[in-house]
Order: sequence, then C-alpha cells, then structure tokens
Amino acid sequence: MSALNAARSALIIIDVQESFRQMPFWSDTDLPAFKEAVLRLERGAREQGIPVVHIFHIGQAGPFTKESGFVTPLDWLPGAPDVAFEKHTHNAFTDTGLDLWLRRQGINHLVITGIRTEQCCETTTRVGSDIGYKVDYVTEATLTFPMTHAGSGRVYSPEEIKAHTELVLAGRFARIASVDDALAGWQSQRAA
Repeated sequence: MSALNAARSALIIIDVQESFRQMPFWSDTDLPAFKEAVLRLERGAREQGIPVVHIFHIGQAGPFTKESGFVTPLDWLPGAPDVAFEKHTHNAFTDTGLDLWLRRQGINHLVITGIRTEQCCETTTRVGSDIGYKVDYVTEATLTFPMTHAGSGRVYSPEEIKAHTELVLAGRFARIASVDDALAGWQSQRAA
C-alpha cells in the first residue's frame, strides 16, 4: 500500500471569497480555468467522501472585515462545506481550530486550493507540512494576480508567480499535483 493510499484526505479551499472581487488588483482573466479546477476538485471530493473545508480570511479593514458583507464564498462556490474556519493570518492553521478538527477526523493528507497562490495557499502548505501533514498543492486550482517588485518595478505575471511557488514547495513542503492527480489519489484511497 502506498503512503497516499494509507492517507485520509481533506480538500482545503482557501479564501475563495467575495472580498477579493472588491480589491483593485482583481482580474477575471484566469478565473474561468481556476473556477473549473476548483469545482472539479469539490465535486470529486464529494463523490469520494472526502471532507471539504472552506477557509475565509477576516481582516481589520476594507472588504475583508466581517462588517463589509464580502466575507462570503464567491457566488459559484458550493456553500455547503463539511466545516468552515475563519483565519486572521496568512495560514489557515494559526488560531483557527483547523488542525484540531483535522486530527479528530483522522486526516493526515491535505489537498490545497484557493486564492492567492503565493500567499495564503503557499503559507498554509508550508505550515501544514511543518506540523506533519502530507500536502498536495494543486497549482491549477489556485488563483493569483500580477505583482510588482518593490525594488525593480518589474511586474511578475500569475504564471511566473505560480512557477516560483511550485519551485519552492516541490519536494520540500508538498507534492505539486494536478486536479487529475488529486482525483486519482482520492479514488485509490477509497479502493484501499
């Protein structure tokens, strides 16, 4: 039996919330592919009995405050997760109860998706790995936006940011997985 087959998984959907649509950097350019990837994972998780976890970021100002009314799932995301947690940091573990919930469910393998690739998704992956979870990072099911380097003024594209995130996570903190890889892993878990 492979290590993945011995795992019990959860799908972690991070910050797929209306707050981002209110930000000046928001762009719909990569949204169709991201939406399709997340929905395939969400549907596959439900078909295989994999728990679906929603994480929402709560900030101290603007559209990330609860009072803004924007800390809600994007309108296309199914709104019935197995559990949801609110976070106040870049990772989904600090002071949220996520780790305790996962351990009580016997979950030791995480499939990470959400917004933003290099920020909350990457940070959650690093922390999750450090505290003992096996992590599949599904880059195609993450979304980010162009960023400008403060020193050089160079603009980095979402593709460049995703490539860098994969470079620093692969083999250290996570297995870089496609949607198909994650779905196949869940099917093999169920068959085991």
